[in-house]
Amino acid sequence: MPEPSESRVGVYIDFDNVVISRYDQLFGRGDFMRDRARDIDGMTDRLEEAKVDIGAILDYASSFGTIAVSRAYADWSAPANSAYQRQLINRAVDLAQLFQVTSGGKNGADIRLAVDVVEELYRLPDLTHVVLVAGDSDYIALAQSAKRLGRTVIGIGVAGATSRALMAACDEFTDYDEVPGVVAVPKHVPGPSTTPKKRASRQSAAQGRAAASAPQSELDAETERQEVEPDSHLSQEAATDLLIRALRIVENRGDEDWAGNSQVKNQMLRMDSSFKEKSLGYKSFTAFVDSRSRQVEVKDDAPTNQPRLRLRAEDSPVEPPVEQLPTTPPAGAPAERPSGRSGSRRVTTPPGSAATGPAGSGSN
Repeated sequence: MPEPSESRVGVYIDFDNVVISRYDQLFGRGDFMRDRARDIDGMTDRLEEAKVDIGAILDYASSFGTIAVSRAYADWSAPANSAYQRQLINRAVDLAQLFQVTSGGKNGADIRLAVDVVEELYRLPDLTHVVLVAGDSDYIALAQSAKRLGRTVIGIGVAGATSRALMAACDEFTDYDEVPGVVAVPKHVPGPSTTPKKRASRQSAAQGRAAASAPQSELDAETERQEVEPDSHLSQEAATDLLIRALRIVENRGDEDWAGNSQVKNQMLRMDSSFKEKSLGYKSFTAFVDSRSRQVEVKDDAPTNQPRLRLRAEDSPVEPPVEQLPTTPPAGAPAERPSGRSGSRRVTTPPGSAATGPAGSGSN
């Protein structure tokens, strides 16, 4: 078979996971279940505000190559999901219907999605990229299998509801909020009139009522989402450490004293695919590196497409110079010799001389 001249992409969307995670991200963890938003007929104000932009996700996926497969998995009979059908059909996304196979409402989207991906990786050898739009740790094994089969795995998930292990399993990971075209929506916070104690008691009561009426599988899914790390972004300190480790690897692998920007960034993404300089507040990778001037030295006269980065040598503490002692003391002057402790001297008083000051107390 001839080598494909262009990259081909498969997009697989765990739709329930993305919709629920986005809703909880904006209104509070567990609010989708407490509000019973899945069964609301028509887009309420909250559902409309938390609406997922599928078009922006597909546009971003197309930047990696031609989209050959695009499929979304959900129970499309649920009102919260059926409201997206027209948007998905207009973008030629296959809708995989997953009926509730248990009384608890579990639809097995993760298993069905994983089986389809593995099958199509063998059936479509020209598929070069796999885009997983999900955040569950259930997909870690799938991402690892796709990479072993030589595919590039791109992850897209909602911040705060994505497993760090899944992010590490992907070749590249992007938060949904960072996808080009996604409009930023402010998160809702409780009003100042509600005290933390009252708010906690109300939330506890609401969770108790929801637990009494919600199916067990939904409660299990909500518990799993709550166990995800609340913030999946790298901190400033972690990003600096990642930069230093990546530079050490690049410098050790090559013979050049300087490393290129693209070399270093690619190595950082291999080590942690969640790294994004824009998430840290920098417009470009160059600006990110420039802000780490204490750790990284930048060759100013080199163009950005040439090797221009290297680790700055660690500043070793400068020891104060030790004063050289005269080999022969002047006549009548007290002789000095080192006391064995750095920076201090012992003064020996010549015979017949009177001891003055604190030095005289050392005659015992």
